[in-house]
Amino acid sequence: MNGNYPGAGAGMGIDEQPTDVELSGGQRQALRHAVAAIVAETESYLPDGYHVGSELQDGGPAATVAVDPPAGHPVTAGYTPDLDDLEAGLDDETQREVAQGLAASAVLQVMDAVGDGITPTAR
Repeated sequence: MNGNYPGAGAGMGIDEQPTDVELSGGQRQALRHAVAAIVAETESYLPDGYHVGSELQDGGPAATVAVDPPAGHPVTAGYTPDLDDLEAGLDDETQREVAQGLAASAVLQVMDAVGDGITPTAR
């Protein structure tokens, strides 16, 4: 999943880095709130055994949300909303899309790691 959604810093080239921007207290709080909502929603899609975490990045409105599944590789998504969106309120649909994508990617990691060797417990 690693940043494959509309808020992932669209328009930046491979070698470009986000511009260092000092966030106001309100902007930083809004970013924290949005990232916490992504983490909570991602957790709601997953059973026990999956660990979800986040980290705010210095230098602008950017964060990383990660899921460590019980088997397979961790998956991450970058979350980089526009400064204007921080002021106006962040889009719930984008947050939901990030959470669903992360959860789906984490489940796929487990399925790839385990393979077809799982015996169903019910019919």
